[in-house]
Formats: sequence, C-alpha cells, structure tokens
Amino acid sequence: MASTADIRNGVVLNMDGQLWTVIDFQHVKPGKGGAFVRTKVKNVMSGKVVDRTFNAGAKIETETVDRADYQYLYADGENYVFMDKGTYDQITLTPAQVGDAPNFMLENQDVTIALHNGDPLYVELPASVTLEITYTEPGLQGDRSTGGTKPATVETGYQIQVPLFLEQGTKVKVDTRDGSYLGRVND
Repeated sequence: MASTADIRNGVVLNMDGQLWTVIDFQHVKPGKGGAFVRTKVKNVMSGKVVDRTFNAGAKIETETVDRADYQYLYADGENYVFMDKGTYDQITLTPAQVGDAPNFMLENQDVTIALHNGDPLYVELPASVTLEITYTEPGLQGDRSTGGTKPATVETGYQIQVPLFLEQGTKVKVDTRDGSYLGRVND
C-alpha cells in the first residue's frame, strides 16, 4: 500500500477496481485545515479524465504497469497486430486498446505498449510523427477566411489542418496528442 506522498505523473492507481493513470497532481497545504493532494487522473481503458482529491497521508493502491517496445505490423480486419522487438512475439490489440493511434501509425513504426500483468492496456506513440500529405486542395492566394489553413489528408487517412502553401506529396510533422500540424519536414 502506498500513500499520497507517492503520487507522481504517470503512476497508475487502482481505484474502484479500475486502472487510472495520474496526468497531473498538486500537493495543497491550505492555511486552515489539513493538507490534501489534488489530482487529474485518466481511465486507462476508456480515456475518461476526472479530478480526484485525496487527504494527505491517505493510503492508495498503485499498480505496476510495464512498458515494452513493439513494432506495428498491420491491421487484421478491425484488430491491429504488433511484434515485440525483443522476443519477436506477436500480439493482437482491439480498437479500444489502440484508441486514436491508427490515425498516426504506419506499418513498421515503433510504438510503446503498456502492459499490466502481461495484458496489453494501451498504445503510446511518440509525441510527433512524420506523415506525407496524400490529398489537399490547392490553396488560393489571398484566401484568409479560414485563418490561412486548409484540410489535408495524410497517408493514414487522417485529416489535419495545414497552411495554404503545402501541396500533395509534402511530408509534415504531426502532433500525435491532438493531431495538429507542427511543421514541414525537409528530406
């Protein structure tokens, strides 16, 4: 059993029989009353984010989550197949376990998979990936009604907003957390 002093970003808690990962925490010592820990936690399976407050020194149940390097191989119907880079074992994950990752994953891309007692929980991607624009309309000079951006489809089929000057075939850096355009990549 751990206490609230052990709460850190990335720690996985077992609350009400579900796994929650700590996104943000703050130790608060008010002038009056006891100290407490304010946390923002994310449900590992559903992705739901909630705020939880714990009294200082309260006992909490932490879980061990291992992270292993895998390589994305291919989509098998609705499921996704990954290979452990150390043992070459293959695992298949469901769309719920993969989440939004297919929007940014290409075949043979390296990812990190979080495992709890050998069971895969979710896929972690790098903060940004490089993708090629497969389709976009030509930008019209002087068109600033859209804030200087236009929709573009990248090679995974995901649609992002890019500046007007970008064309089909351009490689761009995309933020995997929110799908935003980060910049052009020069080969």
